[in-house]
Amino acid sequence: MEKITKPLSGYLILCVDLALIPAAAFSFINELHLLGAILGLLMILIIPGYFTLQPNKAMVLILFGAYKGTVKANGFFWVNPFMSKQKISLRVRNFENKPLKVNDKIGNPVMVGTIVVWQVEDTFKAIFDVEDYENFVHLQTDAAVRKMAGLYPYDNFEDEEAEVTLRSGVEEVNHSLEKEIKERLNHAGIKVIEARISHLAYASEIASAMLQRQQATAIVAARQKIVEGAVGMVEMALADLKIKDIIEFDEEKKATMVSNLMVVLCSDKSASPVLNVGTLHQ
Repeated sequence: MEKITKPLSGYLILCVDLALIPAAAFSFINELHLLGAILGLLMILIIPGYFTLQPNKAMVLILFGAYKGTVKANGFFWVNPFMSKQKISLRVRNFENKPLKVNDKIGNPVMVGTIVVWQVEDTFKAIFDVEDYENFVHLQTDAAVRKMAGLYPYDNFEDEEAEVTLRSGVEEVNHSLEKEIKERLNHAGIKVIEARISHLAYASEIASAMLQRQQATAIVAARQKIVEGAVGMVEMALADLKIKDIIEFDEEKKATMVSNLMVVLCSDKSASPVLNVGTLHQ
């Protein structure tokens, strides 16, 4: 577990270090060579213990292989010069993962790109529990994207409301992705602030075919709406003609009128009227 430690002030030790200079010089002048050598050596040994920390930076301290704590305070400090010091950034970082080819729930190859915003929360886990925490973030994000994509189909051509899809269920899909990445990166002491899909498309080998399928589905849906509207208009026209007693149709003429109106209303081109200059029955 991470242990926060507070080292000595670097300014205090610097004053001591500076005071050793005249002390060593005085020793040599008075032919106290051994004392002067000890003071000079001590002055040199003190120097490696100094370090500074900027905001949102941390220093992990290790003494002969043993973890001694993490410094997160800002400033100028001094620690045992035999300690090894490893600086680590606590700043918020983000990366945009290049589109990754994965399979959706029904096996279609799709390209999914992601953006992940993260920061180191536990320095002990980040340094000692994984080999390279930055590389760990990238690899585990890829794994999370593959798993998430396998839970949803890219699209649903049968019923848009029947099932959440990658394309339509943006909020749920992003929440699922973020949850999966958080669980994976928790082992490395990484806090995930946000994770979302930045790119979503069919893989190139099926993109053309799926586009045609989407177009066909849209055309069928549009035709269905047109036919429903046309039937209602024909029904209303026949009812108005009957109520207002404008003209009386037998079954054959009614069928002909319905046929003509449906052709006019459902056609994707403008109708070309044919004028009847004879009698009604010619």
